[in-house]
Amino acid sequence: MTTTVDPGIFKAYDVRGLFGEQLNPDIAYRIGRAFARVIADMENTQPTELTLAVGRDMRLTAPEMATRYIDGILDEGSDVVSAGEVGTEMLYFTVGSRDLPGGLMCTASHNPKPYTGAKMVKRGAIALSGDSGIGEIRDMVMSDGLGEPAAERGEVTEVDIAADFREAAMKFIDPSRVRAMKVVLDGGNGMAGPMVGPLLDELPIDQVQTYWTPDGNFPDHEPNPLLPENRTFIVKKVLSEGAELGIAWDGDADRCFFIDDTGEFVAGDFLTALLAQSVLEKQPGGTILYDVRASRAVRDIVEAAGGKADVNRVGHAFFKTRMLKEGAAFGGEVSGHYYFHDFYNADSGTIPALLILELLSVKEKRMSELLAPLREKYFISGEINSEVADQDTKMREIAERYSDGETNWLDGVSVDYDDWHFNVRPSNTEPLLRLNLESLVSQDHMAQKRDEVLALIRS
Repeated sequence: MTTTVDPGIFKAYDVRGLFGEQLNPDIAYRIGRAFARVIADMENTQPTELTLAVGRDMRLTAPEMATRYIDGILDEGSDVVSAGEVGTEMLYFTVGSRDLPGGLMCTASHNPKPYTGAKMVKRGAIALSGDSGIGEIRDMVMSDGLGEPAAERGEVTEVDIAADFREAAMKFIDPSRVRAMKVVLDGGNGMAGPMVGPLLDELPIDQVQTYWTPDGNFPDHEPNPLLPENRTFIVKKVLSEGAELGIAWDGDADRCFFIDDTGEFVAGDFLTALLAQSVLEKQPGGTILYDVRASRAVRDIVEAAGGKADVNRVGHAFFKTRMLKEGAAFGGEVSGHYYFHDFYNADSGTIPALLILELLSVKEKRMSELLAPLREKYFISGEINSEVADQDTKMREIAERYSDGETNWLDGVSVDYDDWHFNVRPSNTEPLLRLNLESLVSQDHMAQKRDEVLALIRS
Protein backbone atom coordinates (compact mmCIF):
# COMPACT_ATOMS: atom_id res chain seq x y z
CA MET A 1 0.00 0.00 0.00
CA THR A 2 1.16 3.52 -0.74
CA THR A 3 2.64 5.70 1.98
CA THR A 4 2.12 8.90 0.00
CA VAL A 5 -0.30 10.97 2.06
CA ASP A 6 -3.09 13.08 0.56
CA PRO A 7 -3.27 16.27 2.68
CA GLY A 8 -6.98 16.45 1.82
CA ILE A 9 -7.76 13.73 4.40
CA PHE A 10 -7.10 16.21 7.22
CA LYS A 11 -10.44 18.01 7.62
CA ALA A 12 -11.61 20.83 9.91
CA TYR A 13 -12.68 18.42 12.67
CA ASP A 14 -11.45 14.96 11.77
CA VAL A 15 -9.49 12.78 9.36
CA ARG A 16 -11.48 11.18 6.55
CA GLY A 17 -10.84 9.57 3.18
CA LEU A 18 -11.32 6.61 0.85
CA PHE A 19 -9.88 3.40 2.26
CA GLY A 20 -6.90 2.22 0.23
CA GLU A 21 -6.76 5.30 -1.98
CA GLN A 22 -6.35 8.07 0.62
CA LEU A 23 -6.23 6.34 3.99
CA ASN A 24 -4.70 2.95 4.67
CA PRO A 25 -3.34 0.98 7.67
CA ASP A 26 0.17 2.40 7.20
CA ILE A 27 -1.12 5.97 7.38
CA ALA A 28 -3.34 5.00 10.35
CA TYR A 29 -0.20 3.85 12.18
CA ARG A 30 1.50 7.18 11.52
CA ILE A 31 -1.62 9.10 12.64
CA GLY A 32 -1.65 7.04 15.86
CA ARG A 33 1.94 8.00 16.62
CA ALA A 34 1.41 11.66 15.76
CA PHE A 35 -1.80 11.75 17.84
CA ALA A 36 0.04 10.51 20.94
CA ARG A 37 2.70 13.22 20.45
CA VAL A 38 0.19 16.02 19.94
CA ILE A 39 -1.77 15.04 23.06
CA ALA A 40 1.49 14.79 25.04
CA ASP A 41 2.36 18.35 23.94
CA MET A 42 -1.09 19.56 25.00
CA GLU A 43 -0.65 17.86 28.37
CA ASN A 44 2.91 19.20 28.69
CA THR A 45 4.26 15.70 29.23
CA GLN A 46 5.80 12.76 27.36
CA PRO A 47 3.80 10.20 25.31
CA THR A 48 5.09 7.50 27.73
CA GLU A 49 3.00 9.13 30.50
CA LEU A 50 -0.30 8.92 28.59
CA THR A 51 -3.28 6.56 28.56
CA LEU A 52 -5.47 7.16 25.48
CA ALA A 53 -8.84 5.61 24.56
CA VAL A 54 -9.56 4.04 21.16
CA GLY A 55 -12.90 2.87 19.75
CA ARG A 56 -14.17 1.82 16.31
CA ASP A 57 -17.46 1.64 14.43
CA MET A 58 -18.95 -1.19 12.34
CA ARG A 59 -17.21 -0.41 9.05
CA LEU A 60 -15.62 -3.44 7.38
CA THR A 61 -12.19 -1.81 7.48
CA ALA A 62 -12.50 -0.58 11.08
CA PRO A 63 -10.91 -3.58 12.89
CA GLU A 64 -7.74 -3.37 10.74
CA MET A 65 -7.54 0.43 10.87
CA ALA A 66 -8.20 0.62 14.63
CA THR A 67 -5.48 -1.98 15.25
CA ARG A 68 -2.99 0.20 13.38
CA TYR A 69 -4.03 3.41 15.17
CA ILE A 70 -3.47 1.50 18.42
CA ASP A 71 -0.09 0.17 17.20
CA GLY A 72 1.03 3.74 16.49
CA ILE A 73 -0.02 4.96 19.93
CA LEU A 74 1.64 1.99 21.65
CA ASP A 75 4.88 2.54 19.70
CA GLU A 76 5.08 6.03 21.21
CA GLY A 77 5.07 4.34 24.63
CA SER A 78 1.50 5.39 25.48
CA ASP A 79 -1.00 2.96 26.99
CA VAL A 80 -4.38 2.35 25.34
CA VAL A 81 -7.84 1.74 26.78
CA SER A 82 -9.61 -0.12 23.96
CA ALA A 83 -13.41 0.24 24.00
CA GLY A 84 -13.92 -2.07 20.99
CA GLU A 85 -16.92 -1.56 18.67
CA VAL A 86 -18.89 1.41 20.03
CA GLY A 87 -20.85 4.48 18.99
CA THR A 88 -18.71 7.62 18.82
CA GLU A 89 -20.28 9.19 21.92
CA MET A 90 -19.31 6.06 23.89
CA LEU A 91 -15.69 6.83 23.06
CA TYR A 92 -16.24 10.44 24.22
CA PHE A 93 -17.83 9.05 27.39
CA THR A 94 -14.79 6.79 27.97
CA VAL A 95 -12.48 9.81 27.74
CA GLY A 96 -14.71 12.05 29.89
CA SER A 97 -15.73 9.59 32.61
CA ARG A 98 -12.17 8.30 33.13
CA ASP A 99 -10.62 11.76 32.81
CA LEU A 100 -8.25 10.52 30.10
CA PRO A 101 -6.02 12.99 28.20
CA GLY A 102 -7.51 11.99 24.83
CA GLY A 103 -9.15 9.45 22.60
CA LEU A 104 -9.44 8.37 18.96
CA MET A 105 -12.56 6.97 17.32
CA CYS A 106 -12.04 5.01 14.10
CA THR A 107 -15.11 6.06 12.09
CA ALA A 108 -16.18 7.74 8.86
CA SER A 109 -19.44 8.83 10.50
CA HIS A 110 -22.21 9.17 7.88
CA ASN A 111 -20.00 8.70 4.79
CA PRO A 112 -20.65 5.95 2.21
CA LYS A 113 -19.15 2.46 2.55
CA PRO A 114 -15.70 3.07 0.91
CA TYR A 115 -14.71 5.71 3.48
CA THR A 116 -12.71 5.44 6.68
CA GLY A 117 -11.48 8.03 9.15
CA ALA A 118 -10.82 9.12 12.71
CA LYS A 119 -12.39 11.56 15.15
CA MET A 120 -9.90 12.66 17.79
CA VAL A 121 -10.48 14.40 21.12
CA LYS A 122 -8.29 15.82 23.86
CA ARG A 123 -9.02 15.89 27.61
CA GLY A 124 -12.64 16.67 28.38
CA ALA A 125 -13.70 14.97 25.10
CA ILE A 126 -13.08 18.24 23.22
CA ALA A 127 -12.51 17.70 19.51
CA LEU A 128 -9.17 18.34 17.91
CA SER A 129 -9.63 20.69 14.97
CA GLY A 130 -7.73 22.32 12.15
CA ASP A 131 -7.01 25.18 14.58
CA SER A 132 -5.87 22.90 17.39
CA GLY A 133 -4.22 19.52 16.88
CA ILE A 134 -5.18 18.25 13.43
CA GLY A 135 -2.76 20.58 11.62
CA GLU A 136 0.11 19.38 13.80
CA ILE A 137 -0.83 15.73 13.21
CA ARG A 138 -1.01 16.42 9.45
CA ASP A 139 2.47 17.98 9.43
CA MET A 140 4.02 15.04 11.30
CA VAL A 141 2.31 12.44 9.11
CA MET A 142 3.15 14.26 5.86
CA SER A 143 6.83 14.65 6.74
CA ASP A 144 7.05 11.07 8.04
CA GLY A 145 9.66 12.36 10.49
CA LEU A 146 8.40 10.19 13.33
CA GLY A 147 11.70 8.37 13.85
CA GLU A 148 12.15 5.20 15.87
CA PRO A 149 9.45 3.90 18.24
CA ALA A 150 9.85 4.44 21.99
CA ALA A 151 12.20 2.09 23.85
CA GLU A 152 9.28 0.56 25.74
CA ARG A 153 5.95 -0.13 24.07
CA GLY A 154 2.70 0.81 25.78
CA GLU A 155 0.09 -1.68 26.94
CA VAL A 156 -3.55 -2.25 25.92
CA THR A 157 -6.44 -2.71 28.35
CA GLU A 158 -9.78 -3.87 26.90
CA VAL A 159 -12.84 -2.25 28.51
CA ASP A 160 -16.60 -2.73 28.17
CA ILE A 161 -18.06 0.73 28.68
CA ALA A 162 -21.67 -0.12 27.72
CA ALA A 163 -23.24 -0.52 31.19
CA ASP A 164 -21.66 2.69 32.56
CA PHE A 165 -22.65 4.59 29.41
CA ARG A 166 -26.27 3.42 29.61
CA GLU A 167 -26.52 4.33 33.27
CA ALA A 168 -25.18 7.85 32.57
CA ALA A 169 -27.51 8.39 29.58
CA MET A 170 -30.63 7.23 31.42
CA LYS A 171 -30.02 9.81 34.17
CA PHE A 172 -31.13 12.51 31.71
CA ILE A 173 -34.76 11.40 31.98
CA ASP A 174 -37.22 9.86 34.42
CA PRO A 175 -38.02 6.58 32.62
CA SER A 176 -41.25 6.20 34.61
CA ARG A 177 -42.65 9.29 32.86
CA VAL A 178 -42.34 7.82 29.36
CA ARG A 179 -45.72 6.60 28.10
CA ALA A 180 -46.51 3.84 25.64
CA MET A 181 -46.17 4.92 22.01
CA LYS A 182 -45.25 3.37 18.67
CA VAL A 183 -41.88 4.54 17.32
CA VAL A 184 -40.10 3.61 14.07
CA LEU A 185 -36.34 3.27 14.56
CA ASP A 186 -33.90 3.41 11.63
CA GLY A 187 -30.40 2.45 12.72
CA GLY A 188 -29.01 2.73 9.18
CA ASN A 189 -27.04 -0.50 9.87
CA GLY A 190 -24.82 1.67 12.08
CA MET A 191 -24.06 1.76 15.80
CA ALA A 192 -27.48 2.92 17.06
CA GLY A 193 -28.91 -0.59 17.52
CA PRO A 194 -26.39 -1.86 20.07
CA MET A 195 -25.87 1.56 21.66
CA VAL A 196 -29.38 3.00 22.05
CA GLY A 197 -31.37 -0.22 21.70
CA PRO A 198 -30.89 -1.54 25.26
CA LEU A 199 -32.06 1.80 26.69
CA LEU A 200 -35.20 1.86 24.55
CA ASP A 201 -35.90 -1.73 25.65
CA GLU A 202 -36.36 -0.37 29.19
CA LEU A 203 -39.13 2.02 28.06
CA PRO A 204 -42.77 1.11 27.29
CA ILE A 205 -42.51 1.97 23.61
CA ASP A 206 -43.63 -0.25 20.75
CA GLN A 207 -40.46 -0.36 18.66
CA VAL A 208 -40.53 -0.87 14.92
CA GLN A 209 -36.82 -1.67 14.47
CA THR A 210 -35.38 -1.30 10.99
CA TYR A 211 -31.75 -1.68 9.83
CA TRP A 212 -30.98 -2.14 13.52
CA THR A 213 -28.03 -4.52 13.12
CA PRO A 214 -24.59 -3.01 12.42
CA ASP A 215 -23.40 -3.93 8.92
CA GLY A 216 -20.54 -2.11 7.23
CA ASN A 217 -21.90 -3.14 3.82
CA PHE A 218 -24.86 -0.75 4.39
CA PRO A 219 -27.17 -3.03 2.38
CA ASP A 220 -30.20 -0.78 2.81
CA HIS A 221 -29.19 2.88 2.50
CA GLU A 222 -26.25 5.14 3.34
CA PRO A 223 -26.17 6.08 7.04
CA ASN A 224 -26.76 9.80 6.43
CA PRO A 225 -30.32 10.83 7.35
CA LEU A 226 -29.63 14.47 6.42
CA LEU A 227 -29.98 13.46 2.76
CA PRO A 228 -33.69 13.27 1.85
CA GLU A 229 -33.21 10.10 -0.24
CA ASN A 230 -32.02 8.27 2.89
CA ARG A 231 -35.15 9.37 4.78
CA THR A 232 -37.69 8.15 2.21
CA PHE A 233 -37.91 4.76 3.88
CA ILE A 234 -38.52 5.97 7.45
CA VAL A 235 -41.07 8.57 6.33
CA LYS A 236 -43.11 5.88 4.54
CA LYS A 237 -42.71 3.50 7.48
CA VAL A 238 -43.93 6.04 10.06
CA LEU A 239 -47.05 6.61 7.95
CA SER A 240 -47.73 2.94 7.12
CA GLU A 241 -47.25 1.89 10.76
CA GLY A 242 -49.35 4.77 12.11
CA ALA A 243 -46.40 5.54 14.41
CA GLU A 244 -46.17 8.62 16.62
CA LEU A 245 -42.53 9.22 15.80
CA GLY A 246 -39.60 8.12 13.67
CA ILE A 247 -35.98 8.35 14.81
CA ALA A 248 -33.04 7.84 12.41
CA TRP A 249 -29.36 7.80 13.33
CA ASP A 250 -26.20 8.38 11.30
CA GLY A 251 -23.51 5.68 11.01
CA ASP A 252 -21.57 6.29 14.21
CA ALA A 253 -24.84 7.26 15.96
CA ASP A 254 -23.69 10.55 17.49
CA ARG A 255 -26.54 12.31 15.66
CA CYS A 256 -30.22 11.45 15.53
CA PHE A 257 -32.98 12.90 13.37
CA PHE A 258 -36.73 12.89 13.88
CA ILE A 259 -39.76 12.36 11.66
CA ASP A 260 -43.07 13.52 13.13
CA ASP A 261 -46.35 11.59 13.14
CA THR A 262 -47.40 13.22 9.83
CA GLY A 263 -44.21 11.99 8.11
CA GLU A 264 -42.54 15.41 8.09
CA PHE A 265 -38.83 15.82 8.87
CA VAL A 266 -38.13 17.85 12.02
CA ALA A 267 -35.67 20.69 11.31
CA GLY A 268 -32.58 20.72 13.53
CA ASP A 269 -33.25 24.24 14.83
CA PHE A 270 -36.81 23.34 15.85
CA LEU A 271 -35.47 20.26 17.60
CA THR A 272 -32.86 22.43 19.36
CA ALA A 273 -35.75 24.57 20.64
CA LEU A 274 -37.67 21.54 21.96
CA LEU A 275 -34.57 20.02 23.57
CA ALA A 276 -33.70 23.39 25.14
CA GLN A 277 -37.18 23.51 26.63
CA SER A 278 -36.70 20.03 28.09
CA VAL A 279 -33.23 20.84 29.49
CA LEU A 280 -34.42 24.14 31.04
CA GLU A 281 -37.22 22.35 32.90
CA LYS A 282 -34.50 20.33 34.65
CA GLN A 283 -31.90 23.15 34.85
CA PRO A 284 -33.85 26.44 35.24
CA GLY A 285 -32.06 29.58 34.07
CA GLY A 286 -29.40 27.63 32.16
CA THR A 287 -27.45 28.96 29.18
CA ILE A 288 -28.30 27.45 25.79
CA LEU A 289 -25.98 27.78 22.77
CA TYR A 290 -27.33 27.67 19.22
CA ASP A 291 -25.56 28.19 15.90
CA VAL A 292 -25.63 31.19 13.55
CA ARG A 293 -27.84 29.34 11.04
CA ALA A 294 -30.68 28.70 13.47
CA SER A 295 -34.29 29.86 13.51
CA ARG A 296 -35.25 32.64 15.92
CA ALA A 297 -37.53 30.01 17.43
CA VAL A 298 -34.56 28.85 19.54
CA ARG A 299 -33.91 32.21 21.19
CA ASP A 300 -37.63 32.90 21.64
CA ILE A 301 -38.33 29.55 23.29
CA VAL A 302 -35.23 29.65 25.49
CA GLU A 303 -36.05 33.15 26.75
CA ALA A 304 -39.72 32.24 27.30
CA ALA A 305 -38.53 29.27 29.40
CA GLY A 306 -36.33 31.55 31.51
CA GLY A 307 -33.00 30.53 29.97
CA LYS A 308 -30.19 32.54 28.40
CA ALA A 309 -29.70 32.07 24.64
CA ASP A 310 -26.29 32.70 23.08
CA VAL A 311 -25.37 32.38 19.41
CA ASN A 312 -22.22 30.44 18.52
CA ARG A 313 -19.96 29.55 15.59
CA VAL A 314 -20.80 26.34 13.72
CA GLY A 315 -18.64 23.31 14.59
CA HIS A 316 -18.30 20.97 17.54
CA ALA A 317 -14.87 22.19 18.63
CA PHE A 318 -16.37 25.71 19.03
CA PHE A 319 -19.46 24.44 20.87
CA LYS A 320 -17.64 22.12 23.26
CA THR A 321 -14.91 24.63 24.10
CA ARG A 322 -17.40 27.40 24.87
CA MET A 323 -19.71 25.09 26.83
CA LEU A 324 -16.79 23.98 28.96
CA LYS A 325 -15.66 27.58 29.53
CA GLU A 326 -19.09 29.05 30.28
CA GLY A 327 -20.86 26.05 31.80
CA ALA A 328 -23.70 26.17 29.24
CA ALA A 329 -26.32 23.49 29.93
CA PHE A 330 -27.00 22.55 26.31
CA GLY A 331 -25.96 23.38 22.77
CA GLY A 332 -27.69 22.55 19.51
CA GLU A 333 -26.66 22.76 15.88
CA VAL A 334 -28.95 22.78 12.84
CA SER A 335 -26.97 19.80 11.48
CA GLY A 336 -28.21 17.52 14.27
CA HIS A 337 -25.32 17.79 16.74
CA TYR A 338 -26.69 18.21 20.29
CA TYR A 339 -24.30 18.80 23.19
CA PHE A 340 -24.95 18.30 26.90
CA HIS A 341 -23.00 19.85 29.76
CA ASP A 342 -23.68 16.86 32.01
CA PHE A 343 -22.35 14.52 29.34
CA TYR A 344 -18.83 15.99 29.17
CA ASN A 345 -20.16 18.63 26.73
CA ALA A 346 -20.18 15.87 24.11
CA ASP A 347 -22.62 15.46 21.25
CA SER A 348 -25.01 12.57 21.65
CA GLY A 349 -27.46 10.66 19.47
CA THR A 350 -28.82 8.83 22.51
CA ILE A 351 -29.83 11.61 24.93
CA PRO A 352 -31.98 13.60 22.42
CA ALA A 353 -33.97 10.44 21.62
CA LEU A 354 -34.64 9.85 25.35
CA LEU A 355 -35.50 13.51 26.03
CA ILE A 356 -37.95 13.75 23.12
CA LEU A 357 -39.71 10.53 24.17
CA GLU A 358 -40.03 11.97 27.68
CA LEU A 359 -41.17 15.39 26.38
CA LEU A 360 -43.91 13.88 24.19
CA SER A 361 -45.06 11.86 27.21
CA VAL A 362 -45.08 14.75 29.70
CA LYS A 363 -46.76 17.19 27.29
CA GLU A 364 -49.22 14.47 26.23
CA LYS A 365 -48.89 15.64 22.65
CA ARG A 366 -47.76 14.27 19.33
CA MET A 367 -44.63 15.69 17.71
CA SER A 368 -46.64 17.54 15.03
CA GLU A 369 -48.68 19.24 17.80
CA LEU A 370 -45.54 20.35 19.64
CA LEU A 371 -44.11 21.72 16.38
CA ALA A 372 -47.28 23.39 15.07
CA PRO A 373 -46.72 26.75 16.85
CA LEU A 374 -43.16 26.88 15.45
CA ARG A 375 -44.08 25.90 11.91
CA GLU A 376 -46.88 28.51 11.89
CA LYS A 377 -44.56 31.35 12.93
CA TYR A 378 -41.04 30.59 11.66
CA PHE A 379 -40.50 29.90 7.96
CA ILE A 380 -37.05 28.48 7.29
CA SER A 381 -35.25 27.83 4.01
CA GLY A 382 -32.99 25.01 5.16
CA GLU A 383 -29.35 25.11 4.02
CA ILE A 384 -28.77 25.91 0.33
CA ASN A 385 -25.28 25.55 -1.19
CA SER A 386 -23.92 27.58 -4.10
CA GLU A 387 -20.53 27.20 -5.78
CA VAL A 388 -18.60 30.47 -5.45
CA ALA A 389 -14.94 30.92 -6.40
CA ASP A 390 -14.15 33.97 -4.25
CA GLN A 391 -16.18 33.52 -1.08
CA ASP A 392 -14.81 36.52 0.86
CA THR A 393 -15.49 39.03 -1.91
CA LYS A 394 -19.01 37.69 -2.36
CA MET A 395 -19.75 37.91 1.39
CA ARG A 396 -18.57 41.52 1.45
CA GLU A 397 -20.83 42.23 -1.53
CA ILE A 398 -23.77 40.71 0.36
CA ALA A 399 -23.00 42.77 3.48
CA GLU A 400 -22.90 45.93 1.37
CA ARG A 401 -26.17 45.14 -0.42
CA TYR A 402 -27.94 44.56 2.94
CA SER A 403 -26.12 47.26 4.91
CA ASP A 404 -29.45 48.63 6.19
CA GLY A 405 -29.80 45.44 8.27
CA GLU A 406 -27.87 44.52 11.42
CA THR A 407 -24.67 42.79 10.26
CA ASN A 408 -22.56 40.31 12.21
CA TRP A 409 -19.36 38.48 11.17
CA LEU A 410 -19.20 35.83 13.91
CA ASP A 411 -19.30 33.01 11.34
CA GLY A 412 -19.61 34.11 7.73
CA VAL A 413 -21.97 37.08 7.39
CA SER A 414 -25.29 37.27 9.25
CA VAL A 415 -27.84 39.99 8.46
CA ASP A 416 -30.86 40.64 10.71
CA TYR A 417 -34.06 42.56 10.04
CA ASP A 418 -37.11 42.66 12.28
CA ASP A 419 -39.10 40.17 10.24
CA TRP A 420 -36.42 38.14 8.42
CA HIS A 421 -32.74 37.27 8.67
CA PHE A 422 -30.09 35.14 7.00
CA ASN A 423 -26.58 33.75 7.35
CA VAL A 424 -24.14 33.07 4.52
CA ARG A 425 -21.00 31.17 5.47
CA PRO A 426 -18.21 29.49 3.52
CA SER A 427 -17.64 25.72 3.50
CA ASN A 428 -14.46 24.61 5.29
CA THR A 429 -13.54 22.19 2.54
CA GLU A 430 -15.17 23.22 -0.75
CA PRO A 431 -15.64 26.44 -2.81
CA LEU A 432 -19.21 26.79 -1.53
CA LEU A 433 -21.28 29.42 0.21
CA ARG A 434 -24.09 28.10 2.41
CA LEU A 435 -27.28 30.12 2.84
CA ASN A 436 -29.77 29.74 5.71
CA LEU A 437 -32.66 32.20 5.70
CA GLU A 438 -35.81 32.69 7.75
CA SER A 439 -38.92 34.83 7.48
CA LEU A 440 -41.31 35.61 10.33
CA VAL A 441 -43.95 36.78 7.83
CA SER A 442 -44.95 33.81 5.64
CA GLN A 443 -43.69 30.93 3.53
CA ASP A 444 -44.08 33.12 0.42
CA HIS A 445 -42.05 35.93 1.98
CA MET A 446 -39.30 33.45 2.90
CA ALA A 447 -39.22 32.11 -0.68
CA GLN A 448 -39.08 35.62 -2.13
CA LYS A 449 -36.19 36.68 0.14
CA ARG A 450 -34.40 33.36 -0.34
CA ASP A 451 -34.50 33.74 -4.13
CA GLU A 452 -33.35 37.37 -3.86
CA VAL A 453 -30.29 36.50 -1.75
CA LEU A 454 -29.51 33.42 -3.86
CA ALA A 455 -29.58 35.52 -7.02
CA LEU A 456 -26.96 37.83 -5.49
CA ILE A 457 -24.80 34.90 -4.32
CA ARG A 458 -24.92 33.30 -7.76
CA SER A 459 -24.52 36.46 -9.81
